[in-house]
Amino acid sequence: MKKYLPWVGLLSRFILGGVLLAAGLLKYQHLDKSQMAVRAYELLPVSLANILGIVLPFVEIAVGVLLVIGAAIRISALVGGVLMGAFMIGIAQAWARGLSIDCGCFGGGGQVEPGTANYLPELLRDGGLALLAIYLFRYPQSKFGLDRQRKDGEQING
Repeated sequence: MKKYLPWVGLLSRFILGGVLLAAGLLKYQHLDKSQMAVRAYELLPVSLANILGIVLPFVEIAVGVLLVIGAAIRISALVGGVLMGAFMIGIAQAWARGLSIDCGCFGGGGQVEPGTANYLPELLRDGGLALLAIYLFRYPQSKFGLDRQRKDGEQING
């Protein structure tokens, strides 16, 4: 079983990193909509929500790139997992408070017609991605990454 861990790590890196990279790039193209999406959660003061709406795409892009190329896997997985946890909290509180919003996870976002928001698939997706982040944090070794490895499979750095 241990011989498959690096392949599982590679797949986990590509899935989590690819999703973060895609989400960040789609938001980066329309930072005004990214800001609007963060404001729609009604959790932060407008000025802080606007800053987060600008910073978040760059963080997602950076973490996504690091995961895809296999650099600083453990740190990147930790940041990716924290992001997924924060996204799940935001979505869950919007659902609990009866807000009708598009999560803005892949661009767009903001208010939608009442009753049209579907939060469960978003929570399940982010929960699955959080599990991949936990896996990568615990087992950072993977194939074809930039992080160097010892012969026994343990990380030297990252």
